[in-house]
Amino acid sequence: MTAELVRGQNHPLSQVRLEIRVSAGTPIVAAAALSDENGRIHGVEWVAHPGAPTQPGLEVSRQAAADHRLAVDLDAVPEAVHRVGVLLALPAAGAGPARFGAVAAPFVAVTGLDGAEIANYTITGLEAESAVVALELYRRQGAWKVRAVGQGYAGGLAELLTDQGLPQARELAGSIDDAVAQGMARSVQAPPPRTADGDRSRQTAAPALGPDQGGPLPQPGQAPPMSPYGGQTPGGAGQPAPQTPSYPGAAPDPDAVTQPATPTAGGPIDYSHPRRQNAAPPPPPPTAPPSAPGQPAQPVAGDATGWSMDERLYNQVWGMFEDLARSTAAYRSAVDFAESRMDKELEQVLSDPRSRIGGQGDAAREAARARHDQLVAQAGEALDRDLTQLTAEAEVVEPALPPAYARWDSPVWHAYRVPMEIPMALRLGDLHLPEADRIRIPMLVRLPLERGLWIDSGRTGSSDGSFADSHALGRLALETAVAHAARLLAVYPAGEFTVHVIDPAGSGAQPLAPLVRTGVLAAPPALGAAGVADVLSRLTQRVDLVQMAVRGGAADSLPPGFDTSQQLLIVNDFPHGFDDRAVNQLRYLADEGPAFGVHLMMVADREESSGYGPLLDPLWRSLLRLTPVPDDHLADPWVGHAWTYEPSLVPPGSQVLQQVLTQVAAARTKYA
Repeated sequence: MTAELVRGQNHPLSQVRLEIRVSAGTPIVAAAALSDENGRIHGVEWVAHPGAPTQPGLEVSRQAAADHRLAVDLDAVPEAVHRVGVLLALPAAGAGPARFGAVAAPFVAVTGLDGAEIANYTITGLEAESAVVALELYRRQGAWKVRAVGQGYAGGLAELLTDQGLPQARELAGSIDDAVAQGMARSVQAPPPRTADGDRSRQTAAPALGPDQGGPLPQPGQAPPMSPYGGQTPGGAGQPAPQTPSYPGAAPDPDAVTQPATPTAGGPIDYSHPRRQNAAPPPPPPTAPPSAPGQPAQPVAGDATGWSMDERLYNQVWGMFEDLARSTAAYRSAVDFAESRMDKELEQVLSDPRSRIGGQGDAAREAARARHDQLVAQAGEALDRDLTQLTAEAEVVEPALPPAYARWDSPVWHAYRVPMEIPMALRLGDLHLPEADRIRIPMLVRLPLERGLWIDSGRTGSSDGSFADSHALGRLALETAVAHAARLLAVYPAGEFTVHVIDPAGSGAQPLAPLVRTGVLAAPPALGAAGVADVLSRLTQRVDLVQMAVRGGAADSLPPGFDTSQQLLIVNDFPHGFDDRAVNQLRYLADEGPAFGVHLMMVADREESSGYGPLLDPLWRSLLRLTPVPDDHLADPWVGHAWTYEPSLVPPGSQVLQQVLTQVAAARTKYA
């Protein structure tokens, strides 16, 4: 689990090759400093910064940006180093904010190379400071730990570096400012920024471009998670050059992921997919058609940074998600301000006895209401402009989505073929807000799944009268689970995803029929208490075996013929047919299974298991709750809006599910 740190708190690090992901609401400068056991920096060569982005064990960005990824190899730092500090500062040049108190609280996360978050820290409480020591990785009794520091300095980088004992602090701060200013002068103007939460992006340092090269140099940024999900921005016009990312002080990795050394203009991208292979540089993003002067650029599908079209579309969807969240937040904030201002003005009118009666009081009240209406109208106009642009973008993006991201009614399914590679993400439904009901944002989750899914078959706050019958709602919940499972089977290569079903009472025979008839299940649905015990026993033994092999460094010594595919267990009608042992095994699979290739999909009404009391609370918390009907229970990672979730269901009467699963079954037979 991710440790959410507060100022002064520490957390052990189990890995030495790490990424530090930084996300802020404005371009910032990121640097990293090596220091001894007393926290002193011995020289300028102990600081990695935009002018000198690589030092022993460190690699940082050359660019000021809203999002950064810093690479750290703790085994490669000199033996005299006992601390690695992550330094953030606002650029001295430019028209941006001059203090952290004027921007959103920066978010810093420490992750492993697989993208899994180890610890994160939101730096709150900053006001006049323009530089801050965000995190500190430090050596203690032979082991490394991370500490949330959050120490700010109103005097900027010069004061920060002086406080850490660097004699050339002011000279180094000046050279950092010069390097950042030169980079800004060479950069292509980026579109409106889209920053990320949860899953931040991978970034490597790039060689500086000379004035004659003129390539775009904006820094891409983070993640995660999200989301529970991540966000992106459209890319620039430059074409990235390939480079194999490496960690300073380490030998080149022949299996390393190739990615652009000079990222295109824009926001966060993500290259951390564990199965991403070396590939040639991607083609330039499509160019938007020219727009009239003063008009926004025409949207283009795939207009985001990434190696492939799928990756660019993924990034673009998350950029739209964040844009809609922030635009709506700005509108709601403006309306709240207008109402509070009107209330205050009306209160002042009523508090003055001379203005309570007569024309003077009426005039004051009318003026207050007029100012309120004017502010709300201005906010509405700004929101309408944003929604018009987002609507146009959604209209070109939705038809271009690949099967993993597309709705079940998309024509792309008619040309479906079993893929050869695992996609980046999977669509689980749509999200929308009441202010923008016409805009549907695809809800994409990264693959492989990091947590199980819970399809809530109980009555939700948004359930309408058509599902007054709990049996009908339960059936729709299982149909939703089947649609999700079918999509997972469809987007994985043949034989790389296996589905098991537990249906103790046999009540889900009809909704499960598409899976059973096409033969894509590992075995017929398990019935009764004996079937429950058998399936849970086999899957828990599998998790134990893989866990021991991985932790013992013997992952290649699994038994011959061992099924290495990802496993999904669909559980219907929980807790019917479950005894205490089965409940404990289910909790074990929910906690330990995802890390070792076993995933859980529960179709259950939590109220029906209330007899277990708080025993099952950790189980429900570990699962991502989805609903078979629209419900506003999900929140975005940026401003925390309550988004209405709608599941991705197969249209009534459509044969697309049967056709797709038939191809999946045929491909399994062919490649078996």
